[in-house]
Amino acid sequence: MFPLLALFLSCQAFFAGAVTISRVEPSSWWVGMKNKTLQVMVYGPNIAKSVPTCKYPGVTLKEVARTDNPNYLFIYVEIAANTKPGTVAIRFTQGNQSQTYNYQLKARTDKSGALGFNTSDVLYLITPDRFANGNPANDNWDGVNVDRSNPDARHGGDLSGVSKNLDFIKDLGFTTVWFNPVQENKMPRGSYHGYAITDFYKIDPRFGSNEEFRDLTKTMHAKGLKVVMDMIFNHCGLAHPWMTDKPAKDWINNPDIYVQTNHAKLTAMDPYAAKKERDILLDGWFVPDMPDLNQRNRHLATYLIQNSIWWIEYARIDGIRQDTHPYPDYAFMARWCKEVMVEYPNFNIVGEVWYGKPGEVAWWQHGSALNKNNSYLKTVMDFPLTFTAEKAFEKTGNERGSEASGMYQLYEVIAQDFLYENPNNILTFLDNHDTGRFNRKDDDNLDRFKQAFAFLLTTRGIPQIYYGTEILMVGAKSEGDGQIRKDYPGGWEGDKSNAFTPDGRTEKQNEAFNYLRRLLQWRKTNEAVTTGKLIHYAPHESNVYVYARVKGNKTVLVMLNASGRDQALDMDRFTDVTANFTGGRDVITGKQITPDQGKVTVPARGQYILELN
Repeated sequence: MFPLLALFLSCQAFFAGAVTISRVEPSSWWVGMKNKTLQVMVYGPNIAKSVPTCKYPGVTLKEVARTDNPNYLFIYVEIAANTKPGTVAIRFTQGNQSQTYNYQLKARTDKSGALGFNTSDVLYLITPDRFANGNPANDNWDGVNVDRSNPDARHGGDLSGVSKNLDFIKDLGFTTVWFNPVQENKMPRGSYHGYAITDFYKIDPRFGSNEEFRDLTKTMHAKGLKVVMDMIFNHCGLAHPWMTDKPAKDWINNPDIYVQTNHAKLTAMDPYAAKKERDILLDGWFVPDMPDLNQRNRHLATYLIQNSIWWIEYARIDGIRQDTHPYPDYAFMARWCKEVMVEYPNFNIVGEVWYGKPGEVAWWQHGSALNKNNSYLKTVMDFPLTFTAEKAFEKTGNERGSEASGMYQLYEVIAQDFLYENPNNILTFLDNHDTGRFNRKDDDNLDRFKQAFAFLLTTRGIPQIYYGTEILMVGAKSEGDGQIRKDYPGGWEGDKSNAFTPDGRTEKQNEAFNYLRRLLQWRKTNEAVTTGKLIHYAPHESNVYVYARVKGNKTVLVMLNASGRDQALDMDRFTDVTANFTGGRDVITGKQITPDQGKVTVPARGQYILELN
């Protein structure tokens, strides 16, 4: 009944010549922005037939753009530097009919946040639907119900659940939380993961409201935590209103026939790539439920850029992780990165550049000598290190190392940092929401876990850890994405166990949790690790990887023994960083490690993190 009534009223308005405005985006803006030009997208029946005007001190109507769809208008205004906050009356006139929209220009009073993230931070990646359900009242919406028995359905986690566990996250030692997408996914099956956005300006009601998200970021900042927001510019959800009434014919790539992207990401930089191959990468759809957006449409490009800036200013988030970074139009993505960083110089953007080799990832970093067209992307994701680390810490039992050993492969990836414009601006991780969990069901002890995180939290770059890693959550990619995004035990009322508390964890889980917590809390206090120089030694013979982090008179020496036997290392080899070596305190155990006849013995499958005397 109600949809029919809405259609009837819309038709009445059309035939009566009335001006009807259904939607305005962005709904508000701020004075004092460095970019003085604002685009306002207006949607309504035949709104393009109207003539917009506005009179407000400091606001100038620069352009009124119409497309092939009469239901859209794109208004471009210039906001002078001295413009005062207030209400801008935009009048839409069609014949003898008119309607006024009161557009709010706000003051930029909140100076918190927008801090960016760097090597002093460690990111905690959360899939909100699977972390904790703090408000069961918002579970079911738009005909999509919670079903925790289905790994691919909505489970009910929300912003309130995160808010209630902020002290847990901070106490564990994290400085930053990266949220998988929290914007509206009004998809028929729910789209729990968040990557099929149906409203770029709205928090999904199953997570909470815009106001709740803004309040959450304020609370997190007050606790000393930063916020990173996942964004997707390559595609939207199939149920986005754009798909039933496109703002322009070229708003979506391949709108009339489904073309699947070839995922041939190398074509983005391959000098010999065929145009057809590159076009399929850029313009093909990721999956049938995610239409590919055409960022070459200038109105859409500006819309997306403004949307990210709107969220930064509205919620004062500290960073953005951009999904599928190589898939959208390259020139647009470079423009976006540049405009965001001009507006917020301390901000940081990390792009998902999923490649297997360091040179391929390095090509995407801001200022790369490998790429003549600057991407302006500050931080890239170190997938090559992830793939190498997955096998590097295996229980190999090797008595001696070689160039085929896991430690040497790890060393080799780090040694190729000469390819990066800035090796510090690299996001390092062992797993995330798209890969199999690093922890495995058949790990009979914590040797692999401990050695891997000793490495991750002391090597170069910005570490990221996936939620549940601290309690040894497992899940193989081959089992489906739902299995690598399981519910955090204790996040739901009635859960059999509560892993947010020591009593709710097993002995093995507590051992892993306490080990990781010790490293995370220590890392925050040690500048040699967070900002110091990295010096390493090739693990040619012993299969022991040794490296140091050095800053001023502070040195941290890391020894990772991947072999199946104790290794006695002659400390004379490491005099670059251990001159007059008398020993050091092992951060993990607190014990003093001293040389015996000039040698230090590293236990089989063990590690030392030594703060040198």
